[in-house]
Amino acid sequence: MARTRRAITVERDVDVTYQAPVRDYVFLLRDVLQLERYANLPAFADASMDTVEAILEEAGKFTSEVLAPLNGVGDKEGCTWSPDFSVRTPSGFKDAYKAFVEAGWPALGSDPAYGGQGLPHVVNVAVSEMNSAANMAFAMYPGLTHGAYSAIHAGGTQEQKDLYLPKLASFEWAGTMNLTEPHCGTDLGLLRTKAVPQPDGTYKITGQKIWISGGEQDLTDNIVHLVLARIEGAPAGTRGISLFIVPKFIPDADGRPGARNSVKCLGLEEKMGIHGNATCVISHEDATGWLVGEENQGLRLMFVMMNEARLGVGLQGVAQAEAAYQAAAAFAKERLQGRSLTGPKDPDGPADPIIVHPDVRRMLMDMRAIIEGGRAFLAWTALHGDLAHASPDEALQQKGRDYMALMTPVVKAFLTDRGFQVCSDAMQVHGGSGFTEHFPASQYLRDVRIALIYEGTNGVQALDLVGRKLAADGGRGVMAFFAELDAFVAAESDAAMKPFTDGLAKAKGELQEATMWLMQNGLANPDNAGAASTDYLHLFGLTALAYMWALQAKAALARIAAGDADPFYERKLTIGRYYVERVLPETASRLVKLKTGSDLLMKRP
Repeated sequence: MARTRRAITVERDVDVTYQAPVRDYVFLLRDVLQLERYANLPAFADASMDTVEAILEEAGKFTSEVLAPLNGVGDKEGCTWSPDFSVRTPSGFKDAYKAFVEAGWPALGSDPAYGGQGLPHVVNVAVSEMNSAANMAFAMYPGLTHGAYSAIHAGGTQEQKDLYLPKLASFEWAGTMNLTEPHCGTDLGLLRTKAVPQPDGTYKITGQKIWISGGEQDLTDNIVHLVLARIEGAPAGTRGISLFIVPKFIPDADGRPGARNSVKCLGLEEKMGIHGNATCVISHEDATGWLVGEENQGLRLMFVMMNEARLGVGLQGVAQAEAAYQAAAAFAKERLQGRSLTGPKDPDGPADPIIVHPDVRRMLMDMRAIIEGGRAFLAWTALHGDLAHASPDEALQQKGRDYMALMTPVVKAFLTDRGFQVCSDAMQVHGGSGFTEHFPASQYLRDVRIALIYEGTNGVQALDLVGRKLAADGGRGVMAFFAELDAFVAAESDAAMKPFTDGLAKAKGELQEATMWLMQNGLANPDNAGAASTDYLHLFGLTALAYMWALQAKAALARIAAGDADPFYERKLTIGRYYVERVLPETASRLVKLKTGSDLLMKRP
């Protein structure tokens, strides 16, 4: 018997409007990371705090006024596929995208040589978080385009750069990643898409790709697909993979969209969330493609795009958590239920708002501790990425490269795991209302769930961390991180910092003990490393956020000591203390679990 859905009109208790965390980012960039101390570097020359603050304010307005109102629209309408292989995005997306491009938001972090504004990536991260929190499905379109831009910028010929980068930097054209095939996901060595060389230097690309975000849409004049394929006769496995530019429309002599390439969207995936983003099945049928970089070096170049995407996915975890927290906090302040355990807080009302209840406060404080610590971790990591490219100091460049490699799997997996938990807690705060579609909690939970899966599942990220990143260059990256934490703790003598430095020192000791255990037991039995990997990654993430909270506490105390009476800084210290006392102790249990090894885990019942 078919089910029918009743049409129900329900007046929401709370009108939720996303507010971008501009104040928090100003604090991070000005006081914690002290962005202006790098003003002597060309890459930071245009990033004065006055400029950055103005950018953040305008981005906050755009995301709250233009993108956020379309979030629910995209969720309910989704994208529509037509038999002519075209895709229509939800109502309002096309106009919003046009406004997004005309305002110049896409070009913030791109190379000025190709029409970009050349601002540090850490500034772009702040704006990207706001975009994603306001409307994750919409933000994925420009996010993947910037990834395609980065891969061509890193490995394309000058001719390819001149042709494609201005269009991608402006987002006049979109970009995609074409990796996954129906029979293979993470193990790209199994891919079957083939590339046949042609006399004119192009290739004929044939194969099917699935789960292609933004693979077809009505937002841009052209779509530049970056496709992994194997040239005839190339070695098997990942050693034989090459990367190709396969545009939807082949550019003509003037660089405008010309003849239609034989690239088709065969359909859209029915998904749990991110309904406003077109997730496509793409067929390449003797499509014309151009090699990017050298033959059989495609995976290396694609990892430029994938690593950027992984940081972007970690950002999505924080962004959806922020939006979900705002909705939960607003609900908790207005929803009336029961009385405070210590006596009525609103004696003239029929009941107290649920925010008076300790367990509701616990969930909300857990959320803020993770969100604000995670946001700092994102910005701190992005700044090291900027310094890896921009600093004239070779040691700082190396440290930046080491930290980007080491932290990327932690940022991606830890922040999305915790972001999902925040969204789940936000639904819990809403109670039964959160389980309905009359409130936004359900969408945040559904949308963020993909972040734990795509761009390499979180389990794969954990394996990457313990199997590759820890041992890279003789463990240079993780040893530098340990040394940085030790130096920070040793340098702090302020009594007000003691809770933060004590917590950080303890967590660092446990992380170092876990690292040594892995080095000893993982080598003896690789299953031990695999069994410990997720707990190790979470131990690493918890320790990293302890450092972020210590840095924020130091900056807040400095502002207070200078006479700044803004209550923002006292709130920072309160949330930081909460993290240290209520969240950070989890490191001990993670250490105990990972040291049990793989014996029981690998036994067959």
